Amino acid sequence: MIQLVLPAVAEGERPFIARLVRRREGGCNPAESYLLEEYSGGGAFVGQHGLIAVDGVPAGELDGDVVLVQPGRDRPGRIERLLRAGSMHNTLLITERCDQLCIMCSQPPKKTHVDRFDLLEAACLLAERGALIGISGGEPTLYKDQLLGMMERVLDARSDLEFHVLSNAQHFEAGDVERLRNPLYRRVSWGIPLYAAEPGLHDQIVGKADAFRRLEKSLAWLTIAGARVELRTVILRSNVDALPSLARYIATRLRFIEVWSIMQLENIGYARSRWPQLYVQHAENFRPIASALEQAALFGVRAQLFNFPRCTVPLLFRNVAMASISDWKRKYTPACADCRERDACCGFFEWHPEDAALAGVSPL
Repeated sequence: MIQLVLPAVAEGERPFIARLVRRREGGCNPAESYLLEEYSGGGAFVGQHGLIAVDGVPAGELDGDVVLVQPGRDRPGRIERLLRAGSMHNTLLITERCDQLCIMCSQPPKKTHVDRFDLLEAACLLAERGALIGISGGEPTLYKDQLLGMMERVLDARSDLEFHVLSNAQHFEAGDVERLRNPLYRRVSWGIPLYAAEPGLHDQIVGKADAFRRLEKSLAWLTIAGARVELRTVILRSNVDALPSLARYIATRLRFIEVWSIMQLENIGYARSRWPQLYVQHAENFRPIASALEQAALFGVRAQLFNFPRCTVPLLFRNVAMASISDWKRKYTPACADCRERDACCGFFEWHPEDAALAGVSPL
């Protein structure tokens, strides 16, 4: 597992953004902190904010990373690796507040919010060329105006960047349509959860009354705005048999989406204590998933599988099993070492039960 938060000692009066680099190339860049000294398990960097001494990983592994530095006046200092160099899995946490309470939430919501929009915007402007930056929460659109403003300024300044925003889509209004028609938003996609075509079942999963009906309204505004939408469905024992009916609903009502991602459960957050009641052993009964994929294909809806190790998926559907798990939280079992398809496989979440992972692997 890759550590995203590392202990650090830093000068400076308040949090700041910096790119850590091993050596200076050309002139002095005020946004960069350069390696001053490398030592076992860390390194010292220096830049316009002064010294930053980082522990926990060799300094070379931080080369090119864009980090948020917390000097630690009232608590231990640290850095957050917001945008890791060379990684395709960089996601910024906008807030930990949320207005839903999903039964399997991997990031249980908090009541408090720390506004970091100015810092996150500065980090995005330092992203590698061509980067796709994820936005997550909590629920980012609880701060919709700030979120949209940040993305607009970044996209206007950096024509090479794109955003993917995870949102429950409970907060879009008719008044947002004109704004979202801005050509800049062709470089923004929205990952939106939809768990069932039956309103009561969707509402029960997300823990919010009338959430399904509110989601339909938001999807209507996004459709009119020409927004790019990825629908996401986590499979649970309560909704797996309803996947075929959801596929029909999407095919007839939501044909404008770019892709439908059917996702296996993550053993973290609320799901950890409810695992036996929630987790679907898809390898033992793939029929409802297969039926949903077949119906999606029949109606021209692109569908894909997230978090499904390839060896657990029937051959006919293996081509849509994506290498979806972020590199920083992905693991493989020892048996995966000899698999011919490992590089194309998602593997397992770092926190997936070890015995279940070992039992489910059949190298291809």
